[in-house]
Amino acid sequence: MKVVALEKDRVHDFVAYCKKHRMELDDSYLYDFELRDFQVSGEAPTYILTNHQGEILGAVSLVMDEYHKLGKRARFRIIHSEIEDILCYQQLLQAVLKHTTDLDKVFLFIPVTNKVLIEMIEGLKFSLERYAFVLLREDLNVPEIKLPEGYELRSFQRGLDEENWSKVRNAAFATLKGSETPITTEGVTKLLNDDDYLEGGMMLLFHQGKPVGVIRGADDEYENDPIMNIGPVAVTPEYQGRGLGRILLRAALQFAKEKGYKRTILSVNGENERAQALYIQEGFKQIEAVVCYQYFL
Repeated sequence: MKVVALEKDRVHDFVAYCKKHRMELDDSYLYDFELRDFQVSGEAPTYILTNHQGEILGAVSLVMDEYHKLGKRARFRIIHSEIEDILCYQQLLQAVLKHTTDLDKVFLFIPVTNKVLIEMIEGLKFSLERYAFVLLREDLNVPEIKLPEGYELRSFQRGLDEENWSKVRNAAFATLKGSETPITTEGVTKLLNDDDYLEGGMMLLFHQGKPVGVIRGADDEYENDPIMNIGPVAVTPEYQGRGLGRILLRAALQFAKEKGYKRTILSVNGENERAQALYIQEGFKQIEAVVCYQYFL
């Protein structure tokens, strides 16, 4: 058994391994569109665990794009071994950590149902950071949207709203675990070019011309059926507590209905109890729970 760096001629085998096991894992970076153009690079250091016949029995890969590096951290795309042995996980971890010299930590999400992986990760001295919940809404009846006087809700305008979006999102999430790293205007532009982008799905809320809220609806799938993913839902701190998050959420639900989606999905931090309560009041139900583990370097 040995751990080796992934070579170009084995990318197809690595992708097949990811697809084989993604239902056991957090699949945020294991969707087909994420894996379709996967390449080994400085932003995606990747290693595989192989047997004497060269078969892949384990894999590890990090997401080290500009956004994550700005926060001096990296997220695991995958860390998994078909051999349930802590030594296999140790080998995979040590191999990929060679690429993290300028970072503070690495982290990953694990479904709470995957007890084996949780045991392995805790055995590697990862510490628990937080829980997050996935919520789904199937009823497409949306209550009426009533904007208070002086407010305007409109679709994102390219070339005009990149800075508005980043300012609102960063102010709203400045103290939210896992989202403290600010998004740049370049990061907003990337959202506009991602495969999951829906024209009209990014909306901004203004009060007397000042941007105070943002929301995004993106194409996604759940249980092999199309679904619209909602997030972020963000309101600047001085405007929170006025019911504006509910307005943004209902606007996204109305947009999903207009686009023909039968279901919507979103995720929320376990510590954000106010947001959880809002989503449940608006018809969402919890379907999954994941736990975030971090490893300080």
